[in-house]
Amino acid sequence: MSGNFETVKTYLQDMDILIVDEDPGEELVVVENEEEGIKNLIIDCEDPILIIEQLIMKLKPDCDADFFKWLLKINRELVHGAFVLDGDGEMLLFRDTLQLENLDYNELDASVKALSLAMSEYGPELLRYAANC
Repeated sequence: MSGNFETVKTYLQDMDILIVDEDPGEELVVVENEEEGIKNLIIDCEDPILIIEQLIMKLKPDCDADFFKWLLKINRELVHGAFVLDGDGEMLLFRDTLQLENLDYNELDASVKALSLAMSEYGPELLRYAANC
C-alpha cells in the first residue's frame, strides 16, 4: 500500500466524506455524501494518477443524439472532470483524474465539489433525459 492511498483517505476523512468500502490491495475507496449528490463515488489510486469516477445512469441503446450533444456542451462548463461514457457506451459516468505525485487536499476537494456542483446544476436535466435515454 502506497503513502498516496493513505493520504487520499486522510483527505477524504478531513472532507467529512464517508468511506463506505475500500480495497487496500487495489488502492481504491468507495465514498458517499448523498447530501452533495455523491453516491458510490470510486476513487482509485492508479499511480501516477488518481481516478475519480461515479456512475450517473445506465443508457438505453436508442439514446437520443441530442442528449450526447447536450453533454458535450455542459462538459465545457464543468470546473473539473467531465461526463463520459464507459468503454461499452452503456453507462454515463462523471470522471476526473489528478496527478498523485503532488496531490493536495485542495485539488481533491475541488474535484469532489465539482461533481456536487454538476449534479446540483444539471441533475434535473439529467433526470429528464434519463426518462428517455
